[in-house]
Amino acid sequence: MKISEILPKEAIIAELEAKTKREVLEELTDAVLRHKPQLDRHRLLEVLLEREKLGSTGIGEGIAIPHGKIDNLDQLVVSFGRSTRGIDFESMDGKPAHLFFLLVAPENCAGTHLRALARIARFLKSATVRRRLGLAATQEEIFNIIQQEDDVF
Repeated sequence: MKISEILPKEAIIAELEAKTKREVLEELTDAVLRHKPQLDRHRLLEVLLEREKLGSTGIGEGIAIPHGKIDNLDQLVVSFGRSTRGIDFESMDGKPAHLFFLLVAPENCAGTHLRALARIARFLKSATVRRRLGLAATQEEIFNIIQQEDDVF
């Protein structure tokens, strides 16, 4: 599974307007809804916020991968957002997060969900990938970087 196969270009936000964790989740949810408008925004946000209560999905090194499972979904959906100024996401290393992948999976597909999470985490372990995504100016450029780097992993 490649990230570029599950992340539609329209679900990429080149510069998040968010200033808080909740606002990040709202913006990334809205990006998902552009691709999957049948999802219930309120329910999706509720699922993501509940997951964050268990422990932050800010994994450090400027990365956060908020995720959750929801019914009424037939396939994995992903959105991406970038904040050049950084947002406090209560990350493990205490530093602001800059790169965000939101991952939403169908309620009954744990294996796919975990594989996608692992793939995104592996992808973002690369300092080169993080730097390139941090410097990209547009949605198109971010999508192209993800496609190019996806082939390496």
